[in-house]
Amino acid sequence: MRIAVLSGKGGTGKTLVSVNLAAAAKAAFYIDCDVEEPNGHLFFKPENVREKEVTVAIPVVDEHQCNGCRRCVDFCRFNALAFVGGKVSVFEDICHSCGGCALVCPVNAISEKQRVVGMVRRGESGGVGVLGGIMNPGEASGMPLIKQLMRDSFASPGYLTFIDCPPGSGCLVMESIRDADYCVMVAEPTTFGASNLQSVYELVKLFGFPHGVVLNKCLDGENPSEQFCLDNGIEILGKIPFDKILGKITSEGQIAVRESEAYARLFGALLQTIIRDVRHETTVNPQRKRRYG
Repeated sequence: MRIAVLSGKGGTGKTLVSVNLAAAAKAAFYIDCDVEEPNGHLFFKPENVREKEVTVAIPVVDEHQCNGCRRCVDFCRFNALAFVGGKVSVFEDICHSCGGCALVCPVNAISEKQRVVGMVRRGESGGVGVLGGIMNPGEASGMPLIKQLMRDSFASPGYLTFIDCPPGSGCLVMESIRDADYCVMVAEPTTFGASNLQSVYELVKLFGFPHGVVLNKCLDGENPSEQFCLDNGIEILGKIPFDKILGKITSEGQIAVRESEAYARLFGALLQTIIRDVRHETTVNPQRKRRYG
């Protein structure tokens, strides 16, 4: 069972929710897909950490064998190749590593080299497997790391898995949720929060994912995000209060479920609600075919 936790922007509480749900499950798997600024490890503080480099294939042109036909340049839709000064130049930062340029070269002048774009780390924390990636500074896209994280996560079947998605609703988020059984959207109680909730709601609705919303930082009074849920018939899975105690626990890098009985009950109840919804969904619709399974 794979639960993706997402939000329309950073700072909404996506990591707070995913970390505490994984801790509440006790035996679970947590994946931090926010490869630009991962912070789940700051809470879990995993032990026995193993690291693995992530690489992408980059074309290398043999200038002596190249006949200047420019077929590789014409083939590349990302403009990662250019014929300049009588030779083919490669712009590594925008190459998508498709390998097509080597395939179309009529004289086999193009080979490939591996370039390191980041690293994935795997460890354990109190029964929770912790998997995350960190992208090298200056890289154009974290997509190779997220794909590697997804492949590695499928190497541990049978776990209740929580995917801490990147913020927003772009390509990285789509890659993170594509094999999810359920999407949990986290929203703040502001007009801006409701607008960001709408963006991720349109995404999960477009792809037909079963879903629900967790309202974070709740206060008494008007809550535009709650009203958006009511207007659109979206299930509100739970509410997390705007609480100084929770803020203190989080600011100290602690996990609320492990530090507070009240929050252990809150996130435990939230977890049971999500599991109930997922089980209901699996009885109604066939299980989604997984890309990496």
